[in-house]
Amino acid sequence: MTRNLVCVNCGTIYPLEDRRLRCACGGLLDVQPDLHEASPPAVLAQQISSRASSMNPEDLSGVWRYRELVLDLPPDQLVTFPEGRTNLYQLDPTPFGLSALWAKHEGENPSGSFKDRGMTVAVSWARHQEARALICASTGNTSASLAAYGARAHLPVFVLIPEGRIALGKLAQALAYGAHTLQVDGSFDDAMHIVEQLAADHHLTVVNSVNPFRLEGQKTIILDSWFQLGGRLPDWIIVPGGNLGNTSAFGKALMEMKALHLIDRVPRLAVIQADGAAPFARAATRDFAAFEPICNPETVATAIRIGNPVNYAKAVRAIRFTHGVVTSVSDAEILLAKHDLDRQAVGCEPASAATLAGLRRLLREGTIHAGESVLLVITGTLLKDPDTTMALAMGQAAPAGGKTEELAQCVNMPRHVTADPDTIARAIEEELA
Repeated sequence: MTRNLVCVNCGTIYPLEDRRLRCACGGLLDVQPDLHEASPPAVLAQQISSRASSMNPEDLSGVWRYRELVLDLPPDQLVTFPEGRTNLYQLDPTPFGLSALWAKHEGENPSGSFKDRGMTVAVSWARHQEARALICASTGNTSASLAAYGARAHLPVFVLIPEGRIALGKLAQALAYGAHTLQVDGSFDDAMHIVEQLAADHHLTVVNSVNPFRLEGQKTIILDSWFQLGGRLPDWIIVPGGNLGNTSAFGKALMEMKALHLIDRVPRLAVIQADGAAPFARAATRDFAAFEPICNPETVATAIRIGNPVNYAKAVRAIRFTHGVVTSVSDAEILLAKHDLDRQAVGCEPASAATLAGLRRLLREGTIHAGESVLLVITGTLLKDPDTTMALAMGQAAPAGGKTEELAQCVNMPRHVTADPDTIARAIEEELA
């Protein structure tokens, strides 16, 4: 399928092979396929379905299985683990009055987060273009994923992280996979600004979500959910909002699926931010008439601790196309939701739990109605941030705004007992009483 790079601001068209990160006007770029060249919807659906039992590496991937809607590259040029083979879990909708509730667990990707879906495309394309080196700014998950895919592609990797503001589980991955890790003073947004400048000056390939090829991979979260649900999608898709890459990718996926007649009804997107890092939610209250970055974002959900999201313009487009909503929730609400998801064995990092916290808020406010169906996107595994999980269990979690009485229900401290069968038996019986 013919593809070009197109500016979302001014509409300027560039060749797909152009190495630019932004338009000359400063706008973000889209990878835009010529959808007129696509197969009929029934043929596309059959192609995708036929690959479910294939053992070819590109078909085992929950990204490249949908390659007609992602990118055209020969199989031997793909950098894949494979990724995207994530489960869709049914949760009990009854307490919420919903007709159905699912959790799409992107923490089941090889590096433990949704980033792998975008990274396989961005790094495959970078290797295709014979990149000199790869670079990103990161709150943690991007650095872990890039380090993994860079190692597989045999390309040098540089990651810039805000010093002291990254979960150790994520930093450990970047170090273990061999990335050159630079801890910088300041926030993620400061690091992101430096990365774009370095890339231009030193011919480095940026693989943050400002890279449009990243979003082509992240689109497949929606495509994969559609396939797993038998060619349909729910009324609502709820996703955490940080740098807004997923929001942008989901909107693009839904626009293309509607144009291709793979769906006849567009789900509504709900983007959930943390109260202390909610510039997109604030802009939404003014119908996106103005945007003001947050200089010092703060939240226990480190993956969405971003004050100046690079994908703002694309995310606005996604919300408008889907008639979506944006809101924010407190750290305490996020931690309570994390506890509830963890207790259903859908273990997740705090940012992922913003989805359940947001669902509860949107139900209280009457935005989501009884009888509707909802998909929660779980973006990262519990093991991405074990420190917060342990602090929650030990009664030591410190959300912004201080502890709340509700967090007491999350405590589950280990109990010391002597190595005596009778003592251990009494402890077990006390718990079972």
